[in-house]
Amino acid sequence: MPETLRRGESASAAAERLACEKAIDVARRCRRGSILGADTLVALGRRILGKPRDAADARRMLRLLSGRRHRVITGVALCAAGGRLIDSARSVTVVTFRRLSRADIDWYVSTRDSLDKAGAYGIQSGAGLFVTEIRGSYTNVVGLPLELVYRMLGLPA
Repeated sequence: MPETLRRGESASAAAERLACEKAIDVARRCRRGSILGADTLVALGRRILGKPRDAADARRMLRLLSGRRHRVITGVALCAAGGRLIDSARSVTVVTFRRLSRADIDWYVSTRDSLDKAGAYGIQSGAGLFVTEIRGSYTNVVGLPLELVYRMLGLPA
């Protein structure tokens, strides 16, 4: 399913909408059970960073994030089989990167970990070395805010 951003759409709204679209798409093909969908975006001011197109795009994103604070936003949607949306929400975490050298960026991009991650990094892997501060949910930055999912499912956290 394409992860297309709409003109003028905020990162928070886009992440939640994309999570809903994914969950509904899968739930329509299911006869029973519940489906959880999620989508993570990185926002640097009003600029939205999704997954990089290639290594050059990953380098560009990491240069943008270098030495700066950004938001990681994950939309989560819960659907019933058949496609009925039960609930949706979003989690926002503020992450600060140290200033990155060209060598830092080249090394991380060479691991290929950046190529399938919003904002071109995974905190749970090598890019965790770039983080100087995190405010909010760590599991959100990994890609699935567990405390939000537990709340949506009515489970004790």
